[in-house]
Amino acid sequence: MRNVILIFIDSLRKDHVGAYGNDWIQTPNLDAFSKKSLNFSQAYPESLATIPIRRSTMTGKRSYPFRDWKPSLGDFISAPGWQPLSDNDIPLSEILFEANYRTALLTDVYHLFKPSMNYHRGFCEFRFIRGQELDLMDSSRPQLDLDHYLTPKMRGLVSEYQTRQYLTNVRHRKGEQDHFSPMVFQEAIDWLERNQDAESFYMHVDSFDPHEPWDPPKKYWSLYDDPNYSGREIICPDYGDPLSFMSQEELNHVRAMYAGEVTMVDHWFGKFIAKIEELGLDKDTMIIMISDHGHPLGEHNIIRKNPSAMYPEQLDIPLMIRHPEGKGAGQSVDGYVYNHDVFKTIINFTGAEINYDVPSQDLMNMERGRDYATCAFKGITWSKTDDYAFFCQMDGSDPHLFDIKEDPGQFNNIAADRPQVVKEMFELIKQDANGPLPDFSSLQGQLTAPRFSTALSIAK
Repeated sequence: MRNVILIFIDSLRKDHVGAYGNDWIQTPNLDAFSKKSLNFSQAYPESLATIPIRRSTMTGKRSYPFRDWKPSLGDFISAPGWQPLSDNDIPLSEILFEANYRTALLTDVYHLFKPSMNYHRGFCEFRFIRGQELDLMDSSRPQLDLDHYLTPKMRGLVSEYQTRQYLTNVRHRKGEQDHFSPMVFQEAIDWLERNQDAESFYMHVDSFDPHEPWDPPKKYWSLYDDPNYSGREIICPDYGDPLSFMSQEELNHVRAMYAGEVTMVDHWFGKFIAKIEELGLDKDTMIIMISDHGHPLGEHNIIRKNPSAMYPEQLDIPLMIRHPEGKGAGQSVDGYVYNHDVFKTIINFTGAEINYDVPSQDLMNMERGRDYATCAFKGITWSKTDDYAFFCQMDGSDPHLFDIKEDPGQFNNIAADRPQVVKEMFELIKQDANGPLPDFSSLQGQLTAPRFSTALSIAK
């Protein structure tokens, strides 16, 4: 019996996990998991955001450079790579189902279960927990004290509609067990108890938290802010410079809310791992924990995911693999790896077979990793080596280059001073893209397709 559990924790910043050097946020369960895992210090998404990275993780193929992309029906988000699983995509769930694995998808990531997205393909059982963010779960319009959650400058922006819909969805919440990450991990615990008799199983457990909106119970956020804070609870900030629509005190509280949500997720992650061990399943189960991206919280004057925020706070992701035989426990791979390497890792561990090539590599056999990484988000593309980080438009214009040894926070753009390095970094991008890059400049700065206006009108 060789089981696999893949755990996605959405929007988890690597620098907010103790195992990766954070000394002020409490993540004891992730830290303990790290000590029994092979850890990756330079893991990156090959594309952003939610859907592209899951598509590449599930199939082992790169989503970037998005040449086959077109806006999909059944969704209001329009971003390169944001598309359903196609008939040509073969996800892990289908491969393992054909190999007689019992398969399950347990998630509150509402993008995965929008009409026509097909990310539940191949799963014997899928549990969709409704209500996150702009999930139109509840179309009623209760009276809400929005002034407690929005500054005057946030009125009429996307954040207002997201906040209103979210508060409508969760208004009957009674306690911590009704928050989303606890519900996801409790579903996972319940599934294990029901299915521990499976000869082999594959679980995909996908927690949208700590994605915004950030509203953990007070016992979590008060670890990181004045417990007597009585200002606005901005649970879903708007995009851009946070100090253009909120005060520094409010931003500090937002950061505390995010940190509190990280700690809440860690707590329930720990409960799930404890159940695996209690049932004795850890002896036969590979457990992989990964995030899809980080989250800007005001660094570089940007909050929330943004193509112009191709910096460590958005791109650095945690990745840990706990092998049932203890392989690599407590060790670190320092070279560059991608999310889509999870695919080949699971294929090789389970002994399943595929008869086609993918760029995915087995993480358990990558002693050094790659020499560089590339990524793209909408109309922006990025590359990184041990010396430099770089991003620009798809056509190479508006270059940003940073000497990461001298400037690890990436605040000093030296592109104008080192044109040869700019050329070399852009060549790495074109090399990974296998040819010219598509032009998505018209999408720069756009969050969604025109249909989003309809969704927002419903959420008003």
